Amino acid sequence: MMAWKTLDDLDVTGRRVLVRVDFNVPLAANEAGHIQVTDDTRIRGALPTIRAIMDRGGTAILMTHAGRPKGKPVPELSVRPMAERLSVLLGMPVAVSPETAGPQAEEVVADADPGDVVLLENTRFQDGETANDPAFSRALARLGDVYVNDAFGTAHRAHASTVGVAELMPERAAGYLMDRELKTLRRLVDAPEKPFVAVVGGAKVSDKIALLESLLGVASTVLVGGAMAYTFLRAKGVKTGLSLVEEDRLEMASDLLSRAEGRIHLPEDHVVAPEFRADAPRRTVSGDIPATMMGLDIGPETRAQYAAIVREARTVVWNGPMGVFEMKPFAAGTNAMAQALVGATGIGAFTVVGGGDSVAAITGAGLEDRVSHVSTGGGAMLEFLEGKQLPGVAVLETNTSPDRG
Repeated sequence: MMAWKTLDDLDVTGRRVLVRVDFNVPLAANEAGHIQVTDDTRIRGALPTIRAIMDRGGTAILMTHAGRPKGKPVPELSVRPMAERLSVLLGMPVAVSPETAGPQAEEVVADADPGDVVLLENTRFQDGETANDPAFSRALARLGDVYVNDAFGTAHRAHASTVGVAELMPERAAGYLMDRELKTLRRLVDAPEKPFVAVVGGAKVSDKIALLESLLGVASTVLVGGAMAYTFLRAKGVKTGLSLVEEDRLEMASDLLSRAEGRIHLPEDHVVAPEFRADAPRRTVSGDIPATMMGLDIGPETRAQYAAIVREARTVVWNGPMGVFEMKPFAAGTNAMAQALVGATGIGAFTVVGGGDSVAAITGAGLEDRVSHVSTGGGAMLEFLEGKQLPGVAVLETNTSPDRG
């Protein structure tokens, strides 16, 4: 098994530490029209790494993307609001480079002293970022002496700031957030304590087929919810009414159910409505769904069954909502899973939540601190659990680097 160095393995004293962070946070204009950060969770997640570099006499040179500007400057996606928020959290000024790399960035970095923090402009303002362009990678490499990746959420992307520049740095390591994510997910894959229960939801089987295949190799039970459950139910011959069904995935779903040998559990009752609207008249049905109705959440019997299974687990991973949780009338199933994970954690289970909707649900309920781990990387977590190699992690596990030029 490959291993990676962490920040603690690097001597950063008097050195420029080029750090990939994930400050791709929600932004909104206030009443005065000033753009501000509305959720600083990801910024706070990077604080331990940034503070450790400062405390040890290093200069933290931070890189992040924001949004999808498609390789050109977009003023409303500038990192300046992130720098303002980081300055408040650190209690000190954070310098902002007007460009990501190049002469102006080099000037800002040269002016920084040990203990200072510099935030480079949005990496995706440069088309060389997503293309992992060698020239852009070399320009980034000139800004640092060592490289640290603390952005697990982008580790599945082979971009210049996650792979290209790292390959050029003589020393590279994982930051504290990245290290914690990788150790947590490896615990799920390599040595989960049994019973291991996976709760998987979302809209499409096709989006989660690789995850389900992988989980069936390690999980004791897989609890399926969300619209993807209706493809499985149709494959079993259950009538699903107007519910979302991937007709071209029915054979795949049937095959997966056969190979699972009873370890995949599907909803037995459903909250249904005739339309995809929060104010649509709703009711609960068991078994077949009427032809004029669509399933929008798991029903109370299923919620109780799933919660009971989760509370008996020693390891739980949750990815994907149980229904259309953004509509309050159809959020009960998702909320029940959040409460079940909290209950399992309280009696000693190791519980992990990942994926944008699942994270939104548990944080929206104010329960994020009552589970073992909330992952910062939706796509990266999925690919890791699917057994795929993450480019941003693989480069940390290698030790050779070419000439920076």
